[in-house]
Amino acid sequence: MTGTRRPPAPHPAERARTIAARGGRAALLPSDGAEDRVTPVLHHVHPDGAATVVLPDGHALVEAARRAELTAMLELADQAPVPLREPVRGLLWITGWLRLLGPEEAREACVAVAEARPDPRLLDVGHGASALRLSPASLVVADAEATTSLRPELFAQARPDPFAEHEDHWLRHLELSHRDVVGLLAQHLPDDLRGGHVRPLGLDRFGLRLRVEMSAEDHDVRIAFSRPVGTAQELAGELRRLMGCPFLAQRR
Repeated sequence: MTGTRRPPAPHPAERARTIAARGGRAALLPSDGAEDRVTPVLHHVHPDGAATVVLPDGHALVEAARRAELTAMLELADQAPVPLREPVRGLLWITGWLRLLGPEEAREACVAVAEARPDPRLLDVGHGASALRLSPASLVVADAEATTSLRPELFAQARPDPFAEHEDHWLRHLELSHRDVVGLLAQHLPDDLRGGHVRPLGLDRFGLRLRVEMSAEDHDVRIAFSRPVGTAQELAGELRRLMGCPFLAQRR
């Protein structure tokens, strides 16, 4: 019996880099279990997989890291940009060694974070807040495609999806202003999912993802482009093709 071929999707390392670049909700979990899930004041994952984490001065983790290097895991949740019953699209776990940064290292780390993602909370480091560095030993990405373990060097070699920065805005616009387009895209769904509530879930250079909310459960479906795209113009062409625009063949 021949299995169904899965549509092409970004490499797991690329999906992990995209989740990290989106900078969604994060939780820090110490491996010794002495602390519950800790929500950082601020977090940022650098291209090499290391993470800068900011916590208030006096926090138990800060005090513990002041005495010795700790093992910990940083969990990042990739949240869908539209309201869904199950809003988390994917998770990235970074496990490694957590240490408190000294004043000079903390300044350098804050500058590096500010260059990538300016945030006024960085100004609190050294003035009521402390910066810690999580050096990665391993990473795991989990989403509708698969659950995959990654080496830090593989993560560092990948790049975020080219549409990661604009995906939220585009999908919210599709959901709020172009339900007719979502209806046209739904023609590519399997027959057994045609009766569900179809929502735009994700977008990357390989295709579009739709969430079908059924009465009993939800289903995520990837609709592949004819080829990977890298620009807004190429993306528009692929969306027109999926919608079945009659003038597309002439344009191409």
